[in-house]
Amino acid sequence: MKFCIVGAGAIGGFVGAKLALAGEDVTFIARWKNLDAIRANGMTVKLQDGTSLHANTVKATDNFAAVGHVDCVILALKSHQVESIVHQLEPLFGPKTTVITMQNGIPFWYFHNHGQNKKLEGTIVKSVDPRGVCKDGIPAERIIGCVVYPATELVAPGVVRHIEGERFPLGELDGSASNRVRELSDVFAKAGLKAPVLDNVRNEIWLKLWGNLTFNPISALTHATLQDICQNEQGRALATNMMREAQDVAEKLGVTFRVSLEKRIDGAEKVGKHKTSMLQDVEAGRAIEIDALVGAVIELGELTNTSTPTISAIYQATKLLAHTMETEKIAVRGISLPYV
Repeated sequence: MKFCIVGAGAIGGFVGAKLALAGEDVTFIARWKNLDAIRANGMTVKLQDGTSLHANTVKATDNFAAVGHVDCVILALKSHQVESIVHQLEPLFGPKTTVITMQNGIPFWYFHNHGQNKKLEGTIVKSVDPRGVCKDGIPAERIIGCVVYPATELVAPGVVRHIEGERFPLGELDGSASNRVRELSDVFAKAGLKAPVLDNVRNEIWLKLWGNLTFNPISALTHATLQDICQNEQGRALATNMMREAQDVAEKLGVTFRVSLEKRIDGAEKVGKHKTSMLQDVEAGRAIEIDALVGAVIELGELTNTSTPTISAIYQATKLLAHTMETEKIAVRGISLPYV
């Protein structure tokens, strides 16, 4: 199959390299030093055992139109980055092109082909698609949902470190087991990636989001690891309150959780001294992903008349953190350094 991976970061780089090594035709949309490195050396994945995989057949460009029609577009950007590239996707779309969305949190398409709540069918989730750009630019009939479980890190241009995990469950928005989603599942499996076909992708989205909306902002605010949060009395209580509020919202939308709240927290604790992606972004001075993970849950709470006081308080504090980080970054850029 012909794939275009939009975003050659930690997840996009990992998936694209694995697909290419399995014989698929892979082109990355990349920028700057990452683009130069992939063009020169392909994409490298450093494995847990110290060995490396080198995908030398991949192509890379920053020009969407130069790629042409593909069988599948994989959006491997963060949620807040998708809107800015939507207008460039059209040249990639052929009659049967699918789009796999690999964003964390509530996706922009959440209420498209929802089926569980006719009143909310077609509702735009403004926290992740404020102007409806994604809804208008990526037709719902092209989309296949995906939940990303692997932990990876872009350690250098064109080089990804694989920390753990290989699961990328896939699901049609209407829950059907279509030929195209089963074919993609098989292609991923051939590449060594576990991509079972789900009959309810939203249930799986919430199961992962349950932890992300909680542990990501708490860790960003406190600089605590997953183990630190779960083993601390105050940290565990705060996480529990947030998860209970989120569960109330999800269940009103027809979601069923296949594990208990306590088991979900215990699972996070077993990961150990792991820094969440949001904490890593804070430490690196990168923009943090708040709205898709936290703000969207508050928005869905408002749509279902569900109170989310703890989530709202943490959201406000995290937004302040993001504002402070951006202000400090601007201030640093504006400093005159006469001796440099």
